[in-house]
Amino acid sequence: MIKAQVRRNGSNNDKVSKAGGSLFWDSHRLINSVADLIFIFGGVLVAWAGLLLLQRLPILPINHVIVAAAIPQVSATQIEQVSRSTISGNFLTVNLAAAQHPFEQLPWVRRASLRRQWPDSLVLTFEGQHPVAQWSSLDGEARLVNEFGEVFVANVPTGLALPVFFGPEGSSAQMLARYAEFATQLAGIQRDLVALRLSQREAWQLKLDDGVVLELGRDQADMPLTARLARFTTHYASVKDRLHTLSVVDMRYPNGFTLKARKS
Repeated sequence: MIKAQVRRNGSNNDKVSKAGGSLFWDSHRLINSVADLIFIFGGVLVAWAGLLLLQRLPILPINHVIVAAAIPQVSATQIEQVSRSTISGNFLTVNLAAAQHPFEQLPWVRRASLRRQWPDSLVLTFEGQHPVAQWSSLDGEARLVNEFGEVFVANVPTGLALPVFFGPEGSSAQMLARYAEFATQLAGIQRDLVALRLSQREAWQLKLDDGVVLELGRDQADMPLTARLARFTTHYASVKDRLHTLSVVDMRYPNGFTLKARKS
């Protein structure tokens, strides 16, 4: 009885084993799915290998970098040096986004863009920096400010007189906007704004082209900066003859201002 039971169990096991072993091969859908995966994986490998081969083959080389929009501060030598060190691959495989970034690190370049020109050239376009002010952060580092209020590193062009901004880092755009407001008001009394200072406490100080310093203080809702400056321009004619002996005009009072004599 024991032997017979064992044989029956073994016979059943054989049947289960045979059924389980034929499950994959009898399922056409499963076989097709696996075949599709193998086919896709193989295609990816072939494409990847082809791309590597294409990068290494001496076909469609980049022979020229054409500067479509140049700026005078960037020389042909600088462009050639950057091109040799950063442009890799051929006409089809070159990464334009990665290649144009080093060009934007050149002095006086705000933006740079590259595009392909068949059959063997890249066209390089520059957007230059246009300085409107000198920037000197409160720690003393000198840079320049462009018309968008962005600070960039470059030397002041020879013979170009620019107003000087002194302020905390990150305040250049705010100072440029204020400069435009103040300069417009001062133009009415034929005075130029040559320096603008913003303290860490957000107090404003203006220096005019005749050396007079205006202390405007902090902007307040009930006494805005433009109103204080308007008070000065309104009374400028009456104090104009005395300003050559003065150094500071304190506008931080609600209804008037004080004049301080120059130190001898």
